[in-house]
Amino acid sequence: MSLNINKKRWGEVLEVFRQPYPFYYTGTGFLFVAGIVLIMSLLFNYLFEPFVVYRPEHKFDYFWISMVHSFNAFLVVFVILFIKSRKINEDCWTVGKEIGLIGLMLLMIGICQFLTRDLIYDNPDNWSLRYLLEEIRNTFLVGILFVIILEPLNYLRLLKANLITAQSINAQSLQVQTPESSSVISIITQQKSDDFEMDITRFLYAKADGNYLEFFLESEETASKLIKRMTLKELEQQLEPFPAFLKTHRSYLVNLQKVIHVKGNAQGYFLQLKGVNEEVPVSRGMISKFEEQYAN
Repeated sequence: MSLNINKKRWGEVLEVFRQPYPFYYTGTGFLFVAGIVLIMSLLFNYLFEPFVVYRPEHKFDYFWISMVHSFNAFLVVFVILFIKSRKINEDCWTVGKEIGLIGLMLLMIGICQFLTRDLIYDNPDNWSLRYLLEEIRNTFLVGILFVIILEPLNYLRLLKANLITAQSINAQSLQVQTPESSSVISIITQQKSDDFEMDITRFLYAKADGNYLEFFLESEETASKLIKRMTLKELEQQLEPFPAFLKTHRSYLVNLQKVIHVKGNAQGYFLQLKGVNEEVPVSRGMISKFEEQYAN
């Protein structure tokens, strides 16, 4: 019985790690975060002296020693986030990946602090295992404190920004073209026998599920669903002449004319459509393109 309970608890913990999480570091976001780390590290080290400071072994003034430590942190964060932001699928970013990234940065910062000890401390044991572990430990202690402060603030900043924008979007009318009178088009799938005619005025959204697409079409009561063998990219190409159809997420393509409400969260937006219980996500990477459809 206890074994089953433990498995259930571990399953719940793993599920938390799999939860989607906003990736803050695209664009110039990584530079902003690295700059904040530099400033906070310098002020924290210099003003609070969080660890034992033995000044006789200092090779120069403590302010510049604090600057070296802070620059190490800045450089590591800058390089890692710069590389990561260049090859990232924001839609796949999770709590577990965010924790792993932070852990990697803290480990590398601790190692860099150890490698620069000879530059700032006159101590014969600078290259000992003891000081390597000490620098890593100190980095994790300070780093976890910074994460506890910065992560919620950054999350709330994104949440507030997206909530405000979502409210603004809801107050506007859609600036998308109305389909022409001939609204029935042929959809070509990967199997010729599966090709079909679709009334695009009834199309709500499509959702990718492996090698198949789920089509949700407007009907009298609840939305009807069709399953066809094709990719979302293939459908996107066939619907390209119609600006009202937009890929909002790696797994979703939506008819913006059927959107009745936009909700904001820290990762982006969620769209509510006519006659559908499921909310369609707009990933952070697609926000700017999505907002263009609502421009005045």
